[in-house]
Amino acid sequence: MANSVDVVVVGAGPAGSASAITLARAGRSTLLVDKARFPRDKCCGDGLTTMALRQLEEIGLDPRHVPTWTVVENVVLHSPSGRRVDMTLGRLDGVHAAVARRADLDAALVRLAEEAGAKVVQEAQLRSARLDHDGVTVEIEGVGCVRARHVIGADGMWSPLRRQLGLAVEGYRGDWHAFRQYFTDVSPEAAGALHVFFEEDLLPGYAWSFPVGDRGANVGYGILRGGPTAVGDMGHRWSELLQRDRLRSLLGEHARPAAPHRAWPIPARFGRLPLQAGRALFVGDAAAATDPLTGEGIGQALLTGRLAAEAIIGPGAETEAGARYEAGARAALHADHRLAEALSRLLGRPLTARAAIRAAGMSGWTRRNFVRWMFEDYPRAALATPRRWHRGMFSPPGAYGSAG
Repeated sequence: MANSVDVVVVGAGPAGSASAITLARAGRSTLLVDKARFPRDKCCGDGLTTMALRQLEEIGLDPRHVPTWTVVENVVLHSPSGRRVDMTLGRLDGVHAAVARRADLDAALVRLAEEAGAKVVQEAQLRSARLDHDGVTVEIEGVGCVRARHVIGADGMWSPLRRQLGLAVEGYRGDWHAFRQYFTDVSPEAAGALHVFFEEDLLPGYAWSFPVGDRGANVGYGILRGGPTAVGDMGHRWSELLQRDRLRSLLGEHARPAAPHRAWPIPARFGRLPLQAGRALFVGDAAAATDPLTGEGIGQALLTGRLAAEAIIGPGAETEAGARYEAGARAALHADHRLAEALSRLLGRPLTARAAIRAAGMSGWTRRNFVRWMFEDYPRAALATPRRWHRGMFSPPGAYGSAG
């Protein structure tokens, strides 16, 4: 392997793969490295918002290459009061929501990066990284020292690259925490619709059941660190949640675990961590870009990954890539992130959560538009950011056309 490339991308999840795909297609020599071997499981709710789907379509992912790809047309919200609000995405153009196991989705993205021309090295740890005026030198297990013009950190919340460069946040344990388990032989309703439960003792968090095909479901819940449920009590709370009537009745009497449960922290503090340092750019979870309202991070990972790559591809990249990426990422996400933080605080109050779900279910118009807003069909803070206004902004088609 050559010891010099244009860009090293550390981390081959959605953010890193999106970067590598974009760079390689633009003719940049790209080394994509990850400590894991794909396919590998990744703790996640597996949900894909409209934003994520459009990003996947943009980089050319074919859903037929993702075995558990499940298009979602029906969404059900469950209020703390017990109210149920049914919503549908089925009458809209294209796909607005889907679910795919991360083991399948991420492996498909890594293959796409290879097909684009990126060099992919798996089971390779980052050992060291050193920035200088002209570029970066990284040492990678099994590869050796590699010289690059830029490095992209797509290596998660506890980014080894960030740590190697002295930019780690000591003691940071995530803003949210989530807990999930796969089930099989679930009821037809659980296998056919996406359910979100706003349980009073989890607010502003929630529980979920997302269909993953073949009568399976991804079932879990997420909480805010420092909220009513302590992170250390999540395992005990999980057993109790599964016994609650509406979740147990949804899954059905024949549902059984298909894999052990797993937990993971979620970084949701976009704009509070450095997005770039010299020729190092940070994307996805390494940029803490997760939505603080829903815990969704795949769309943000794909978007920041592409924006970083495009900044490097653009003119003047040798000196301007980092600043251009930071400006682009903040323009795309900052206002939406701040609005989501404010709404999350409001939803931490049971009365507010009940009122929001009641309002969402008032009419066909409110149900249709609430679900589109929830799935990031358009920017959350669109009304507050006139620079993003355009004709048809509140009724764009979904991804992948009418065929899905």
